[in-house]
Amino acid sequence: MPARRFWLCVTAAVIALLVRTSTAAADSGAPLVLTASLDGEINSATSGYLAQAVSQAQAQHAAALVILMNTPGGLSSSMDEMVATLLSSKVPTVVYVAPAGARADSAGLFVAQAADVVAMAPGTNIGSAHPINASGANIGGELEQKVVNDAVARIRDLAASHGRNADWCEQAVRQSVNVGAASAVDLHVADLQARDLPSLLSALDGRELPRPHATPVTLHVAGAAVQDDSMPLPLRFLQLIMDPNVAYLLLLLAIFGLIGEFTTPGAILPGVVGVISAVLALVALSSLPINLAGILLVAFAFVLFVVDLKAPTHGVLTVGGVASLVIGSAFLFDTGPIGGAGLSPLVIGVAGLAAAGLFGFVLTKAVRARRRPAYDMTVPAARPAEREETP
Repeated sequence: MPARRFWLCVTAAVIALLVRTSTAAADSGAPLVLTASLDGEINSATSGYLAQAVSQAQAQHAAALVILMNTPGGLSSSMDEMVATLLSSKVPTVVYVAPAGARADSAGLFVAQAADVVAMAPGTNIGSAHPINASGANIGGELEQKVVNDAVARIRDLAASHGRNADWCEQAVRQSVNVGAASAVDLHVADLQARDLPSLLSALDGRELPRPHATPVTLHVAGAAVQDDSMPLPLRFLQLIMDPNVAYLLLLLAIFGLIGEFTTPGAILPGVVGVISAVLALVALSSLPINLAGILLVAFAFVLFVVDLKAPTHGVLTVGGVASLVIGSAFLFDTGPIGGAGLSPLVIGVAGLAAAGLFGFVLTKAVRARRRPAYDMTVPAARPAEREETP
C-alpha cells in the first residue's frame, strides 16, 4: 500500500507539471514554427511527406513551415506535386538549404522557387536544372527543345511571382549554371543567408511576404517554439527502396530467389527471400515510372535463362538473356526530364555479370548431367523355380 501511494503521488505530480507547462506555453502566446527535412532524391515519398508537413502546419496554426533541403533532384512528377503543395499552402513556407555542403539542384531549384522564402546556409549551392533523360544524358532533338521551353516557362513564373531573378533561373535550366549561397543572395535567386535556424528565424521576424497565391502576411517568428516534424519511419523506408537502384536490385533478388526455389524444391530460404523481395520491389516499382519496353526485356531475359537450363542450346540463350537484361535495365525507368536519375551503369554491369556467372554455372552443371551415361538401375526379376520331375 505505501508503495502504491508513492507511485500515485509521483504520477499526479508529473501530470500536474505537464499541465502547468502546457498552460504556460499557451499563455505565453509564443508562435510555433514547424520544420521538415527533405534530404535525398525527390520522389513520391518526399512529395507525400511534404504534403503531410504542410497539413500538420495548417492544423496547428503554425506561423511558418521551414523546409530543410538537401537534394540533387529527382522525379519531375513528384516535383510538380511538391510545387503545387507549396503554392497552395495556407502557412508561409521557407525553404532553407542547409546544412553546409547541402544543395538544391535540378528539381530542388523548382521546389525552392515555389516557397515564400528561399534561405541558404554558408557553403551551400543551388542551380543545375537542365532537363536530362532517365540515364542522365541529354535528351536531344526537338523533344529536348520542347521540354526545355516548358521548364523555362515554369521556373520563370515561379521566380518572378516571388520577386526573384527569373533570368538567372532560366540560365540554370538552359545552361545548368550553379552558384553558392552568397552569390545566390546577390543575384536575388535566394532571399537571405543564415548560418543556422535561430539566425534564420531572427532574420525572418517582421518580414512581409506578398504571397502571390495566398493572403499576404507578416512573419512573427522571434522566440518561436520550433517543432521538428521528421519523416515517419515507414516513409523513410519507402524513400530508401524507391531509389531506382535499390528497387532494381530487389527485383533481381526476387527473380533469382524464386527461380532458385523452383529449380531446387524444398530449399525454402530462396523462396522466402524471393517473396519478400518481390513484395518490396512491387511497392517501389508502383511509385516509379516504369518503361514498358524495359520491363519486358528484363522479363524476357529470365525466360531465356530458364529455357536454356532445360533445352540443349549450349548457352546460346544465356548469352541472349544477358544482352536482353542489360539493354532492358538501361531502359527500365523513365524518371522524367528534370533531374531524373536512372539506373547506375555500374549496377547494370554488376547485374549482367552476376546473371551470366550464376546461370553459366548452373548451365554447366546441367550440361554435365546430360552427358553422363544412363545406367539401368532396375532390379532383374527373379527366375521362376524349376520344378523337379519325379521319376
